[in-house]
Amino acid sequence: MTKNFVAQKLFLCVLIAAIGLSTSCKKSSVAPDGGTTTTPGTPGTRTELTKDSIYLYAQQTYFWNIGMPSYSTFNPRQYSSNEAVLAAIKALPSTGGKDKYSFIDDGAVATQLGGVSGDFGFSIFFNSTNDLRIKYVYDASPASAQGLKRGYQITKVNGSTNINTSDASINAIVDAIFGTAATVSLTVVMPNGISKDVVVTRGSYNINPILYTNTYTVGTKKVGYIVFNSFTTNSTTLLDAAFTKFAADGVNELVVDLRYNGGGSVATSEAFTNLVAPVAQNGKVMYTTYWTQTMQDEKATILQNQKFYAKGNDGVTRLYSYFDYSYKPTAAAGNQEVFAKRGTLNNLSRVYFLVTSGTASASELLINNLKPVMDVKLIGKKTFGKPVGFFSIHIDKSDLYIPQFQTKNQLNQGEYFDGITVDKDITDDVTKEFGDPTERLLAQALNYSATGAFTSYLKDNTLSSTSPLSKTQVEDLTGKMDHEFKGMIETRKLKLNK
Repeated sequence: MTKNFVAQKLFLCVLIAAIGLSTSCKKSSVAPDGGTTTTPGTPGTRTELTKDSIYLYAQQTYFWNIGMPSYSTFNPRQYSSNEAVLAAIKALPSTGGKDKYSFIDDGAVATQLGGVSGDFGFSIFFNSTNDLRIKYVYDASPASAQGLKRGYQITKVNGSTNINTSDASINAIVDAIFGTAATVSLTVVMPNGISKDVVVTRGSYNINPILYTNTYTVGTKKVGYIVFNSFTTNSTTLLDAAFTKFAADGVNELVVDLRYNGGGSVATSEAFTNLVAPVAQNGKVMYTTYWTQTMQDEKATILQNQKFYAKGNDGVTRLYSYFDYSYKPTAAAGNQEVFAKRGTLNNLSRVYFLVTSGTASASELLINNLKPVMDVKLIGKKTFGKPVGFFSIHIDKSDLYIPQFQTKNQLNQGEYFDGITVDKDITDDVTKEFGDPTERLLAQALNYSATGAFTSYLKDNTLSSTSPLSKTQVEDLTGKMDHEFKGMIETRKLKLNK
């Protein structure tokens, strides 16, 4: 049984899981600061016990758990919500300010990871201070059914023409498109200058994260191009088909567009790595997973409450827990992966990655895996910076995601908390379709393939000649408008201890 979100549907209810660590109930006690607090095992409401569980799981499995305060000092029940508890954990000195990753979810992420979504199916970004554009659309989504495409300008949202980069405007736009409304009405202007009104209705659809593929002839070379938007667990067969076509086309250089890819499944990232990596790397270390030391030392006993059914080493299916996995950073424990060539694309001399600050997690894992073993060029903006990952911890009706492991490549490189730097710093271009050879990022890759150098256009880092956005504005807007999931979720089959 793989440790994935399908298996997690079999979890037992663990609302009071963390409280089981205590052998007896205790009365309230006085905290070091003089306030009244509680200890694990104190009877409480369902809400209070959930807050307790969030803290106690972090205490044993959190990547930055060393130096965390005791339960009584932290007192999770003092916080107004589950989110407030988690925010306080993220702000602890032990994190060094590095945790920009933890969150609590209602199950939506698990569904999306499996390749199913229930939104409008498109995303947006500003080209300039008054120019809002569609940055991508998923095939088979409600937005696609209405004919929306990347690069279309949005001039009205729910009848309002108040479209600019002010906080009030952004809040209204984000609420309309990424909120919970059943529909959103838009007026869009297509590249031919024709305007049309559309109403998009929220709906369920299957995610195909491959938004575009093509093969370009550059001199004597064949350059493959693939836009990959999410590492869903259902996308490996889709990747296999795309790379079979690249092999048939005789591709010898590859452009992988990850500019909006916030990550997803570790197993899918591994599969992608093996499609790109040279066959000469077979059997050599790809990367190593370093779990929280408490987990490595088999002291994270609270994981006994995260249950699933699986076949044991004796072939018998029984109920196990996450405590029954080995978390040691060794091949024997299943935490050191080796290259195993996938597919028949064997003659790649170089891979270009198109990236932005939205490129994260499993995307960065793919890049970091390949850097030591082939010629890798990064074009765009420095990536998000997420060398850590997690599996979900089921608490009552919620899924808790807190970093529990870090990955490092075969050269033991992996400390990119500030992001992976690029070889060509250039601003994203949301005005043109994927695959347009004049689109700013792709053009740089094709030019390098042809000449062995990047171009140096004066306006490389200008989004628009009219009211251009500064680098600071782009970063600020990304934080406010980027609703792509960012995560590296453990979905591999780990090894059981018994």
